Amino acid sequence: MTDNTTRLDHVVLWVSDPAAAAGFYEKVLGLEPLRVAEYTEGKVSFPSVRLNEETIFDLAPLTLAERMNVVPDADKSAGHPVNHVCLALPEADFEALRTRLEEHGTPVSDIGYDAFGARGKARRSFYFRDPDGNIFEARHYGEEGADKAGTAEER
Repeated sequence: MTDNTTRLDHVVLWVSDPAAAAGFYEKVLGLEPLRVAEYTEGKVSFPSVRLNEETIFDLAPLTLAERMNVVPDADKSAGHPVNHVCLALPEADFEALRTRLEEHGTPVSDIGYDAFGARGKARRSFYFRDPDGNIFEARHYGEEGADKAGTAEER
């Protein structure tokens, strides 16, 4: 990656079992696991999963909290997930993710329409939790879902 514009590099999620969390993100969300073997062998402090070529989620064990005091009281964030992380997906991947979540027994919210985000209005979105309670929103942008979803005024 040679483009040095401002981008999201990584998000650190507190998890109770990093290897199990990596399994969830791989099997249910379809993300590539990174450094899981090294983590289970004790060679690295946490594994990660790749969201795309530029962004990863680090899966930090709660036991790492005491070493994460990089600013005053940073260690107190352990166990307090962020409000939510939003994943923007193409429509087919959005549908496939919802199906995988349901197949794995992961509760999902109702579909929402026309929510504002980084790329403008998203056609559809829904929310779900990972096994550690971190909340995610999945959405897709573009007109490909317009025929099925209708506009906000039509609903």
